[in-house]
Amino acid sequence: MRLHTKEKPYSCDICNKKFSHKTSIRSHMRLHTNEKPYSCEICNKGFSQKNNLLSYMRVHTKEKPYICKICNHAFAHKTSLVIHMRLHTKEKPYSCEICNKAFSHKISLVTHRRVHTKEEPYSDLQ
Repeated sequence: MRLHTKEKPYSCDICNKKFSHKTSIRSHMRLHTNEKPYSCEICNKGFSQKNNLLSYMRVHTKEKPYICKICNHAFAHKTSLVIHMRLHTKEKPYSCEICNKAFSHKISLVTHRRVHTKEEPYSDLQ
């Protein structure tokens, strides 16, 4: 019912983010405590969320279950397919708030902003 009512009675004491279920806040708290109870049986890399471990396992299995229906290119993660689809749809969801130039990738927008700020790339590494 909380899904429909949007009720979120559980609140994080650290960042005040709110949750509908007790299990969700327990899972969220691992981000603050850096607890990683799920680990890869192959390389021992730890994860705070079980679904992140399951997704990570594709690094070892080389599984790519997300297939582009246009060009049949395969991806290990759904988000990679979503980003790839912008090549076909020409969608550009990221736009510069200064000049309105649009980009299909967020990193392209971040890089473009330097045109306006005159910020040198990697200047913080000196």
